[in-house]
Amino acid sequence: MASDGARKQFWKRSNSKVPGSIQHVYGAQHPPFDPLLHGTLLKATPKVPTTPVKAKRVSTFQEFESNTSDAWDAGEDDDELLAMAAESLSSEVVMETAHRVLRDHSQRQERHKLQGPPGPLGPLGPEPQPSAEPPPGPGSDLRLVKSVSESHTACPAESASNTAPLQRSQSLPHSATVTLGGSSDPSTLSGSALSEREASRLDKFKQLLAGPNTDLEELRKLSWSGIPKPVRPITWKLLSGYLPANVDRRPATLQRKQKEYFAFVESYYDSRNDEVHQDTYRQIHIDIPRMSPEALTLQPRVTEIFERILFIWAIRHPASGYVQGINDLVTPFFVVFLCEHTEEEDGDVADVSQVPTDVLRNVEADTYWCMSKLLDGIQDNYTFAQPGIQMKVKMLEELVSRIDAALSVLEQVHRHLERHEVRYLQFAFRWMNNLLTREVPLRCTVRLWDTYQSEPEGFSHFHLYVCAAFLVRWRREILEERDFQELLLLLQNLPTALWGDEDVSLLLAEAYRLKFAFADAPNHYKR
Repeated sequence: MASDGARKQFWKRSNSKVPGSIQHVYGAQHPPFDPLLHGTLLKATPKVPTTPVKAKRVSTFQEFESNTSDAWDAGEDDDELLAMAAESLSSEVVMETAHRVLRDHSQRQERHKLQGPPGPLGPLGPEPQPSAEPPPGPGSDLRLVKSVSESHTACPAESASNTAPLQRSQSLPHSATVTLGGSSDPSTLSGSALSEREASRLDKFKQLLAGPNTDLEELRKLSWSGIPKPVRPITWKLLSGYLPANVDRRPATLQRKQKEYFAFVESYYDSRNDEVHQDTYRQIHIDIPRMSPEALTLQPRVTEIFERILFIWAIRHPASGYVQGINDLVTPFFVVFLCEHTEEEDGDVADVSQVPTDVLRNVEADTYWCMSKLLDGIQDNYTFAQPGIQMKVKMLEELVSRIDAALSVLEQVHRHLERHEVRYLQFAFRWMNNLLTREVPLRCTVRLWDTYQSEPEGFSHFHLYVCAAFLVRWRREILEERDFQELLLLLQNLPTALWGDEDVSLLLAEAYRLKFAFADAPNHYKR
């Protein structure tokens, strides 16, 4: 625990001015994350004490399994895993169960490599038996973080190829990925069984959405582990606060908001050629063709829609105006809402010219309002000198240094980056500015945003833990690089092209554990 002098020095540094003599506004709008203040899913979880407490032993593995199978067993509702865990399980069981998922996955990866090249589904073999050791006590946070960090690095039989993120994702079809935490062998699960599970989850969403007043808290819990594609558009609109919970009020709300948006377009869009707005519009016009996926953003109708959305937002938010990075936050909303009206499996390859004009107008208006709701919570990321991002990058650095404190010197990512003079701003600025949209495929961004919208302050606070988990995920690859230039090339071009839902689920599980271990701890971001 840091001394009083160290704490005073940290807060003095945290409240110092950013370049340009602009006072930090981040601390006022987004105080250090406290679940009890922000009403997160851990609201009912007792605060973790700062002194070690002896763990309560579970007498048998069967007893422990019976306490956790409702959240983690493949035959039960494990899709509601982390959202339900905070209310139904004790904190010790939550932490140990999450640890078991990551450990089992690591063991399956090792066995998969030892057994040779995979067949159509990969020779994954039988599931390893989880350890019957008791859940750790509240005082063992650092040990838990160490186990999370090692879950991706302790694979002695890995092949020479270090560019493949998770081999299991490459051997399984994207549509047949198995939900994490199951106790059954994934290779024995048929496509029909997976379809039944997906159908069951979809039914739960439909039942929840069909009521006269949607229970938004229940919807968040159900959405934490991913939202089925057919109900994703309406669910995103509800979780973002764009649509009301009352079903009868939704049509009128949609009509009013869509009319309001196009009134803005009629009033302001012609001013893009005025001298005072020319620079803003020119930058937007330059940035859109650089966005991904190119198959979507290079279509003339999409370019026009994105230009209108971004220009109108900039005009109506003069405190920040348009900043590079905001443009990447349009695409996920647009693709999700567009998929509702196209036959393409993925909206990022849809031919927008085949979509009726009135449908595109509705998609455009819905995208504008939902993006605006997102930016309302992180607008200090885009004000002058971007103080919000600078503070979050600093918080990420402090958090990773605390994670590394539980590891040996040879395993410490933070120390390795410092030794080679790599600064977090050189790679993590983009992670915060674009919310990882440039680091992972669009399908993974959409899955991440399912959870972000179900987490209280997901885009502003939980994203910090996701970034920390993302950095820890590449620990082995980072430690293998011994050169400043090679380290930056790796961190700015991480091999995530083949990532799918399973990889995102692992990332979110680890981020949840980091939040659990550190969010309630004294000196949260500082050793």
